[in-house]
Amino acid sequence: MPPPVRIAVLGCAGIARRRMLPAFAGTPGVTPVVVASRDAARAAELAREFGCRHVQGYAAALEDPAVDAVYLPLPAALHADWAQAALHAGKHVLAEKPLTLDPGRTDRLLALAAARGLVVAENVMFPHHRQHTAVRDLVRAGAIGELRSLHAAFAVPRLPDDDIRYRPELGGGALWDTGVYPVRAAVHHLGGGLRVTGAVLARGPGRRVDTTGSALLVRDDGVSAQLSFGLDHVYRNVCELWGTRGRIVIERAFTPPADLTPLVRLEDDSGTREIRLDPDDQVRNTVAAFGAAVRARRTCPDDGIREQARLLHAIRRRAQPRSPADPGSTAAPYGAARRVGPRTEVSW
Repeated sequence: MPPPVRIAVLGCAGIARRRMLPAFAGTPGVTPVVVASRDAARAAELAREFGCRHVQGYAAALEDPAVDAVYLPLPAALHADWAQAALHAGKHVLAEKPLTLDPGRTDRLLALAAARGLVVAENVMFPHHRQHTAVRDLVRAGAIGELRSLHAAFAVPRLPDDDIRYRPELGGGALWDTGVYPVRAAVHHLGGGLRVTGAVLARGPGRRVDTTGSALLVRDDGVSAQLSFGLDHVYRNVCELWGTRGRIVIERAFTPPADLTPLVRLEDDSGTREIRLDPDDQVRNTVAAFGAAVRARRTCPDDGIREQARLLHAIRRRAQPRSPADPGSTAAPYGAARRVGPRTEVSW
């Protein structure tokens, strides 16, 4: 057996502690070796829990010859710089989503990785869950006829006021956080060639980032995707594919627990059929896929990352044409009206 891929974790974020470090420790073919943090005590505590070494500062992990790859659970605005630094240090990269806040920067990182023979992956996990594979197989088999549209939504209740997702300078906002999921679902199930024809981003009272949003995407053949996302909603986590002869609904579409028995609902003229699948661990599946890519040196850029970056940028531009580079602070407040040509559009 080849040696495992040795991973350094840059940061002590909750997702690293709760999900990714247990997956790194429990998935064959990879192993965590270093936890890095600006706070040495925090790094030491977390490293001790998983039998790792710890270092103070992210740069120290990049200089470590015993590290093959890094995992970046940092705030979104920091992903690009540290991913670039890791690639220049000869390390493979698994970054939390989104990889960057700019599609041009995404393209450059993917090109740099390919030029250096390194793997860059984005930690979007749901495509690695068997329920999405089952749904794609049903669609390809004609279970719902010709696909006409996709509807996807992911939103969570209001967060504590000091949550980093409310800080624009760190890449906060609903689009960069929960919006990634429905956008990636559209790319995953509908493929490339989608364009944004409508989008709304709005911020709640007292917020400096968008806390709710929606978008309409279309392909040249008329197939559409209607997407909703937010940080100030009753919880919603669903993906639906609608065709000429039926409809498929995936509940818990994006973050199913490893012990959940997934339920895919197929509706057509004959009635409703519930398809129960075996539980699946999308976190470990994602880690295993990253490890396999590193060992095989599969450095071809992931088109899903590129398409997602393009669409996220297009949604922000469409919703905020006055300031497309702003990471979220100019989103209209709930109920705010603005002039759009000869008409008034209300962000609600």
